[in-house]
Amino acid sequence: MQSKNVSLVLGSGGARGIAHIGIIRCLEDNGYTIRCISGSSIGALIGGFYAAGKLDDYQSWVCALERSDVLRLLDLSFNGGGLFKGHKIMDVLKKLVGDARIEDLPVEFTAVAVDIERQKEIWFTDGSLFEAIRASIAIPSVFRPHTYRGMMLVDGGVLNPVPIAPTLRTTTDFTLAVNLNGREETPMLPKSKPKKQQPVKLSDEAQNTVHRAISRFIDRWWSEDEKTEEPQSQWSLLELMTRSIDTMQNSIAHMKLAAHPPDIMIEVPRSMGGLFDYHLSQAMIDEGYRLCEEALKRFEERRKLNEPAEETQADVEVK
Repeated sequence: MQSKNVSLVLGSGGARGIAHIGIIRCLEDNGYTIRCISGSSIGALIGGFYAAGKLDDYQSWVCALERSDVLRLLDLSFNGGGLFKGHKIMDVLKKLVGDARIEDLPVEFTAVAVDIERQKEIWFTDGSLFEAIRASIAIPSVFRPHTYRGMMLVDGGVLNPVPIAPTLRTTTDFTLAVNLNGREETPMLPKSKPKKQQPVKLSDEAQNTVHRAISRFIDRWWSEDEKTEEPQSQWSLLELMTRSIDTMQNSIAHMKLAAHPPDIMIEVPRSMGGLFDYHLSQAMIDEGYRLCEEALKRFEERRKLNEPAEETQADVEVK
């Protein structure tokens, strides 16, 4: 029986990264053992939670989110550095992952972030798991940069959307990488409808400036689902920003992958979900599982074709 030890590389790409969970579940169900993980942004989050044995907790939480829950976690920032402060979502993540330290995890793990001042890629292989994840998911212009170890850190996908290089230190049977910025396809995921077709009311005190700003943002985002085709001039600032980031990361990812091609490449289409579409989590997990099953089937078929013919007893004696 062939060994099934895997190095897993989880890419950046917002809520589409929930598909990483389905890919991990598929590997587990098919008898593969994940020995090493590296990730950028949402890939660092999912990979870190898995390495810490907390993925079940995260999956249960994220799959229970409605769109209104996601919106309530977005705390607008008016002090610059990003559209959102990120305090609410980070508080939830910290409670879920606890005080785990990377060097104590049973699975080798690397979170990739970027030191924006020195313009260099940073690999976190020790220290606080939460702090490493927090740095890696700080999407520029969306969340504030995270200050840690004397550095101002942003999303690892800025320089390395699919970080294969950190896994090269560990010997496994093959490397599986996931690019969340694959070519767009016809959306396969259903657009979930809110339970109430009304703009979300966050509180009874929505008369002050902050609450009015949040309400306007929510109303705009909510109405975007009603449009099948939206001319570029009508894109919201957030939509334009995320499309620009996706374009940049896809170009960088293919350059990095050309230098270190993985044994298995799973391309998750950009059309599968937007930056904050966590209310579609279960559908994304299912799609990730399906894509992984297909990729593993192709890989195993290739391995069988490349296997040498079984030696007969006569062959052994002649040798």
